Amino acid sequence: MKSREIHLLEYLKGDPKPENYKLAEADVPAPGEGEVTVKNHYISVDPYMRGRMSGIRTYVGPFELGKVMEGGAVGEVVESNYEGLKPGDFVNSMFGWREAYTAPGKALQKIDTSVLPPQSYLGIAGLTGLTAYVGIKRIIDLQEGETMWMSAGAGAVGSAGIQFAKAMGATVIATAGGPEKCDFVKSIGADAVVDYKAADNLTAAIQDAAPKGIDGYFENVGGTHFTAALNTLKPKGRIAACGMIQRYNDAQPATITDNLTFIVGKSLKIQGFIVTDHADMMDGFVRDLSAWMAAGKIKPAETVIEGIENAPDAFMGLFSGRNTGKMLVKI
Repeated sequence: MKSREIHLLEYLKGDPKPENYKLAEADVPAPGEGEVTVKNHYISVDPYMRGRMSGIRTYVGPFELGKVMEGGAVGEVVESNYEGLKPGDFVNSMFGWREAYTAPGKALQKIDTSVLPPQSYLGIAGLTGLTAYVGIKRIIDLQEGETMWMSAGAGAVGSAGIQFAKAMGATVIATAGGPEKCDFVKSIGADAVVDYKAADNLTAAIQDAAPKGIDGYFENVGGTHFTAALNTLKPKGRIAACGMIQRYNDAQPATITDNLTFIVGKSLKIQGFIVTDHADMMDGFVRDLSAWMAAGKIKPAETVIEGIENAPDAFMGLFSGRNTGKMLVKI
């Protein structure tokens, strides 16, 4: 069996470009003892991958040059020499940007596709949804009746977080870029939406949307959004710092906001987090998500690009806002 796959050719400085990647072909070996062969149906492209393309180790090591790109994927078992999996089973893996692979069965997670479609385990029912849940539930500790601002509201984590916060009884202010995305964010329950691309002054726009202030801010963007958050948070407000995509492709260090004194003056709590450090919340997440979905409170959103050869384009689209909800590549 042959499999096409995407390799990273060089570490990135600035915006990712098509020439940074290569479409290669590899042989997929037959499964040995304890192994299975899987054909991927969907792969995930995510903003965190940009850090792994820089050649610098952060909380995880960089991608290896000339090797297949790792990342979330769901696929179907086609051959198995592993007792826990049989042909036709669907599995979740981190074997990423490729059409097929052979791997130890114990490295894969069997998923139930009888209730949710397989790609949901890369989005609302997977680490994306858990990320939103951890940030809101544990880091912000959002309470019923409070007001939360979700940045990047039309993105994967943002669109999940808006719906989770509403299900928890909060008022949600969201930011998104452009009328179409703002309409989408309203359709999934945001109480007020600010088009940051059209706002002359983001702080003033958020203050108009939430005149009594913000209790919690979910940080996906950084930069000008972070500055506005410090301005608009109430005393003892909380920030869950999940990502700062506005800064990911900067070739030079960015200027630091000059209103950091609000952190002390307002007694703000700011905590960054990596979702894999909070695996203990998975059971609670599954229970709450199941109940919210059964009650019709959750509408999963996806943008799907077809073809493994288009994975780099899908990834680059994250930074220009081409996705609404979770960005996926269908194999």
